Amino acid sequence: MNAALSSPRIWAYLQLMRPANIVTAWADILAGFAASGCAVFISLSPYLPISPSSSNLTPLAWLLLATTGLYGGGIIFNDVFDADIDAVERPERPIPSGRASRMGAAILGSLLLSAGILAASQVSLLSATLAFGIAAAAILYDAYSKHHPIFGPINMGVCRGGNLLLGVSAVSPMVSNYWFLALIPVVYIAAITTLSRGEVHGGKSSTGILTLILIATVISGLLSLGLLKNYHLLAVLPFVVLLAVRVLLPFIKAVSEPTPENIRTAVRAGVLSLIVLDATVAAGFASLPYGLLVLILLPISMALSQIFAVT
Repeated sequence: MNAALSSPRIWAYLQLMRPANIVTAWADILAGFAASGCAVFISLSPYLPISPSSSNLTPLAWLLLATTGLYGGGIIFNDVFDADIDAVERPERPIPSGRASRMGAAILGSLLLSAGILAASQVSLLSATLAFGIAAAAILYDAYSKHHPIFGPINMGVCRGGNLLLGVSAVSPMVSNYWFLALIPVVYIAAITTLSRGEVHGGKSSTGILTLILIATVISGLLSLGLLKNYHLLAVLPFVVLLAVRVLLPFIKAVSEPTPENIRTAVRAGVLSLIVLDATVAAGFASLPYGLLVLILLPISMALSQIFAVT
């Protein structure tokens, strides 16, 4: 391991950024990029001599950089605002353990959020506006809404829905055409956030049932996108099955036995399966191979989740 990365303090700040979660944010961008139409070359390339041009890949690179800053900064501020609570419930976390300072984390989080907005501005004014909105929504969630039973889950979902639209903004006019795609991650994240409230002290069966209803709504939404002319339902089906298996099994167990451990396991599966959700959307709008390309991020995120905390 690089000597710099092995430094306990640098390692602590990396832990605050939750790298495994950042990989799931990349999947949002790739899915949105597919919906924008820029990824169509993946579908055509086996048959036509078409290759991705820099005019397509340059905005994609900026948007991937943008979401890295936005998600990393937002998740750091989560720990900044939760430092007092974590000192009691999770004293092993970087800030309460003293391995990272609260001020240092706030500075790093601010720099990352600013870098995310700046990177998005290299694509378009709309991209920058979306990035600013995501950053504002993340801070609002971290500071105020996370403990609200209704607004909190919706607020967190808006962050991920906005991130998906950030990918669509690679072609600005397409955002107005596919704004409703943001509703899918909004509902999905609302489900995970609702369930996660029992991570420390256990949950309620009624909350778990609501979560399962929301997940079923997401799966129905993914299938109903087949009504769109340019959405390939057959390419989507394998991903929908994978998503259902990965999410429903641990969620059902968490509902039947709402212990903190079962809930943490279900939440972790739900967060990492965001990549499967995005791969489903990507396959529908681009192609099965492109969906598989997005899905490759799943083992990467899972490997990082063995090193860094997800929740």
